[in-house]
Amino acid sequence: MSAPVFKRILLKLSGEALAANQGFGVDPLRIHEIAAELADVHSLGVQIAIVVGGGNFFRGVTEQAREMDRVSADHMGMLATVINSLAEPFIRRRAIRHLEKDRIVIFAGGTGNPYFSTDTAASLRAMEIKADAILKATKVDGIYDADPMLVKDAKKFAVISYMEVLKQGLKVMDSTAISLCKDNNLPIIIFNLNQRGNIRKVVIGEKIGSLVSA
Repeated sequence: MSAPVFKRILLKLSGEALAANQGFGVDPLRIHEIAAELADVHSLGVQIAIVVGGGNFFRGVTEQAREMDRVSADHMGMLATVINSLAEPFIRRRAIRHLEKDRIVIFAGGTGNPYFSTDTAASLRAMEIKADAILKATKVDGIYDADPMLVKDAKKFAVISYMEVLKQGLKVMDSTAISLCKDNNLPIIIFNLNQRGNIRKVVIGEKIGSLVSA
């Protein structure tokens, strides 16, 4: 059995991933599948923290919030992330202690502030708990120079720098999140969550998805 290359990770899960093919709400079957994968990775001795989005219920920057005040819409989006998790108030030392006791920690509520996405929350929490990497689970198998769903010959990046992501305006994570990771030299791995076993593959160092680093 391959040994993990990371001791502590932060996994960014979109709300849409929890809805699966339903498009809205929570798909119980998908939740059990993701939980089983996380249990498998946890059994390797990896400490896991999760930042969960709320897009399966509401996102403050989408069409459904078009006529709303941005601050109110963002607060509704943050509440949606709480629906996707059971939370206690965030205390940094307590979160780290939970990880040290081999408990999986779920961070909800974004950053607690409007105008910041859950991508930024993921970068911030990863830094606070001293994670070795951010694993961003998506529906595509990495970073491309164009949307691979729309552009047949889109080029995939196996490895790309933070600066190139920012310069090319690639929609990996928002620019605040990328800048935070750049300033703290925190690697980001983008991979396809819909391919079963991929979380484990990333953790044991298999070269899947795309790596964003210095």
